[in-house]
Amino acid sequence: MSIFSRAGDIFKSNINDLIDRAENPEKMVRQIILDMQKELDIAVRALGEAVAGERIAEKQYQDAVRKSADWETKAKASLASNQVDLARKALARKVSADEEAERCRAACKTISQQTETIRAQVETLRAELEEAKSRQAVLAVRSQAAETRKHLAQSVSHAGISGAAEKLDRMEQKIMQKEAEAEAFAEMAGSYISGDSGKSGILSDARIDSELQRLLTEMKDAEE
Repeated sequence: MSIFSRAGDIFKSNINDLIDRAENPEKMVRQIILDMQKELDIAVRALGEAVAGERIAEKQYQDAVRKSADWETKAKASLASNQVDLARKALARKVSADEEAERCRAACKTISQQTETIRAQVETLRAELEEAKSRQAVLAVRSQAAETRKHLAQSVSHAGISGAAEKLDRMEQKIMQKEAEAEAFAEMAGSYISGDSGKSGILSDARIDSELQRLLTEMKDAEE
């Protein structure tokens, strides 16, 4: 049947391969589940129709067997009444009922075999669907993990992490430059301070010498 050949194509396909080729793997998996569910629904309806057909054929067979038995009873009754012509007519109807019963029996056998085949296929579809559903969650997690790894890889390749490291290196170099400049200015400032102190000392010595000279002069004048 076409419904089972299409279902077979779905079940025999490599789901992982479909996911690799899909733009949205999770959406693809959900679509696969939906397709499988649709195929199972179609198969279940086909099974229901087959079972109904089998029951109809079985009923027709039982009716034909019952008619055959009724006509045989009537033929016996006609013979008991020495009504041979009526007995022959009853037997003719019995033969016709027997032939109908045989056709119905053959139909029942064929339909029963088809029903069992469809039932087995339905069970296979149902088992495949349950397996697919159980794998869906795992595949979704794998898809999300793969997407995360892809995003991280793209971040690195697009100067994400490595670019950030380079920026930090440049900032560190700038800070080191500022620190060096600060140290240089501090040293220069210290030199100026030291220079001013020396100059102040020179001035003090000159004043002391001046005062000393003044006192010596005054003491000399006083002696004279």
